[in-house]
This record gives sequence, structure tokens and C-alpha cells, in this order.
Amino acid sequence: MSDATGLTILAEGLRFPEGPIALPDGSVILVEIAAGRITKVGPDGGKTVVATPGGGPNGIAMGPGGKIYCCNNGGFLWHEGPEGLRPAGVPADYAGGRIEVIDPMTGGVTRLYDRCGENTLKGPNDIVFAPKGSPGEGGFWFSDLGKVRARDRDHGGVYWAASDGSRIVEAAFPIFGGANGIALSPDGRTLYAAETETGRLWAWDVEGPGVVRKDPWPSSNGGRVICQFPGYRRLDSIAATAAGNICVATLVSGEITTVSPTGEILRVVKMPERMPTNICFGGPGLRTAYVTLSLTGRLAAMPWDEPGLELPFG
Repeated sequence: MSDATGLTILAEGLRFPEGPIALPDGSVILVEIAAGRITKVGPDGGKTVVATPGGGPNGIAMGPGGKIYCCNNGGFLWHEGPEGLRPAGVPADYAGGRIEVIDPMTGGVTRLYDRCGENTLKGPNDIVFAPKGSPGEGGFWFSDLGKVRARDRDHGGVYWAASDGSRIVEAAFPIFGGANGIALSPDGRTLYAAETETGRLWAWDVEGPGVVRKDPWPSSNGGRVICQFPGYRRLDSIAATAAGNICVATLVSGEITTVSPTGEILRVVKMPERMPTNICFGGPGLRTAYVTLSLTGRLAAMPWDEPGLELPFG
């Protein structure tokens, strides 16, 4: 049953779902961060485990050879209460973050990266492949949220990495409030990242694999803030549309916010909970938005007002 916006719940009982990938057959692959697994939700809502990498599988993307590339944040502590399930710190068995490659046919998991030079990855969060012909071709961009402890935190950042595991580059650092959602413009020449705790949407011009044009000080990371969200809003994952707009999963206020490339807020769509964490596009003409409602463990779908951007590797 759908609400006034056309939103329909496709699946329930998921353990903090994130990172949806819409498949041509109407199914959706997503992560269940709190369960340490990757799950496929069929068009009928049925759930099948694809792989169990453990830790905290977070953002995923289809990559070369039909493999799933996964940002694994290393895991969280969890709090479960009347409002639902939410992250609540760093677990005792945390041993760092990593980028993994998963074979969806066998469930096999291969570690691709767990550091950049002498610095270990802390909490890889979201991932987007560079399109063919773009300056980042041959690899993917990913965000690292960092890790938050009771009295301190690791800063976030943005990285580029070769798909074959041969090279990783720190592109923008630090992003003090945690680098979360990441997306590219349709031509792959503008990189966007959402900073969770400050409610800022950042942008950089891409010049090459792992190379972005840096604005001088006082920019903390060389990026430019294209949108400062109003009020108390925390930002999660993002997705681009075919027109180049950026759809932002907006926490606390419980919204999906569409922002233009110049930073204008174009549209705000209320969600049925405060923690819509991710959005992707699928269906005919890429006009269906799939949204993870993580606090309550649900996957939703709704018609969207513009087509999403077709991503590399489907």
C-alpha cells in the first residue's frame, strides 16, 4: 500500500539497511550494516543473503566483472530502543575499515584496500565509479566517515582508488564532520560529498585519477561548499540525477532533498521516519527511487519527478 507520495514499503525486518543497488529485474541489493551482510530483496519482498563480509558493510556499487565493490566501515556498536536501531559507537573488535570486492555468485569476499599509504582507512562509507571518458576513469571515488568515540573522532576524507587494487589516492582531507554520501556529475568532472555533522554539501572539480582542483585556505579540504542545509539536519548518502541534480538523504528532518549543481534546494520530500539513509534509482527510465529507512529497517520505493543518472556497470 502506498501513501500520498506514492511511497510503498517493499521489505521490512532489515538490520539497518543502506547502499541500495537497483537491478534490472526489479530486485534490489543492499547492505544490512548491523548484521554484517549483503542482502538481495526480490520484487516480491523476499530476502536472500548474497554475502556475509562481517564488520560493517556500508556503501556498495556494481563494478567491473559483475562484482560488488563494498565500503566496509569496520562495524559499529548499536543501540536499539523504541525509536528503532541506530549506531552508537565503536565495537571492541573494530580493526579498521576496508574496501572489499564481493562475488555475488559465490559470496566470496576479497579485501582490496585497507590503507592509503601509511594511514589506515577508518570507516569507508560510500562509493561511486567514474564513468568512461571522465578524468577518474579506471577507478572509483569513495568517502571515509572516520570513527567517532566517546571523547574524540577520526576525521573523514575522500579517496580515489583503481578498480584492480593497484593504486589509492587521498583526494580531499580532512572533512571534519565525516565524509558520507559521494556522487559524480553526469560527465564525471564534478565530485560531490556530503558532510554529515555540519549539513554541508561539498564539490570539487576533478582533474585526474585522485586529483581534484583545490580552493585555497580557508577551505579546510580544498572543496567548495555549494549548499549549507538549514536548521539541524545531518546528511547521509547522495545520488545524482540524469540532469545533474543531487538527491541527499537528510537525517533528523527525515527528508530526501534535491539540490541543484549551483546549490539551490529544489525539492524536499518527507519520508516516514527520521533516518532515510540512502537513495538509488531504477525501474523503467530510472524513474523509481529506492530509499533505505534504516531506523525502522525498511526498504521503500516511490515514483520520482526526474530520472536518475545511469551509473557505470549498471
